[in-house]
Amino acid sequence: MRIDPNQGAQALPESVVTSQNASSAGAQSTAAAAPGEDQAQLSGAHVQVQALVAQALQFPEVRQEKVNALRQVVLEGNYRPSASDVANSVFSHLLETKAA
Repeated sequence: MRIDPNQGAQALPESVVTSQNASSAGAQSTAAAAPGEDQAQLSGAHVQVQALVAQALQFPEVRQEKVNALRQVVLEGNYRPSASDVANSVFSHLLETKAA
């Protein structure tokens, strides 16, 4: 492909110009943009991020030393909970998730 530096900018087809105008008409701006002026639209993602941060801060603190000790026991193959402990945990989890 060869680019001709002497060739000027080409006009957009009318269908593209119309669709661009329709999509920018829904943008929330207080001033009309001049042709060729840069525009930016901000999303509401920051509100979602703030909500997720607030949710994460509500979780209890992780006791990393207990997690590491359990991980080591599991990796060594020495973690053998009883069947009744597993059943009680599953049942408790089902009750908690059903209530929420």
